[in-house]
Amino acid sequence: MTAAELVEPGARGGTMRKYTVVVHPAEEGGYWVEVPTLPGCLSQGETVEDALSKIREAIEAHLEALRGEGQEIPSEHGLVIREVEVAVA
Repeated sequence: MTAAELVEPGARGGTMRKYTVVVHPAEEGGYWVEVPTLPGCLSQGETVEDALSKIREAIEAHLEALRGEGQEIPSEHGLVIREVEVAVA
């Protein structure tokens, strides 16, 4: 599992935002991606690069839907992603 920061494109004159995404290997092959700050915002791709490209599109669509519903656009504050080692019996 890896984390990467993505930037909300400002092509429409909007502000730039960064969102942390988590890339997971999919059991059936390829990868799926989630955005912890945007629950329900998911995507997938055959390669990590493909999955990251598609999650950018998913983030744009998610934010556009939030705007359309008059909801506030979430900002990421204080998100910490770390690996934790545990003993397995």
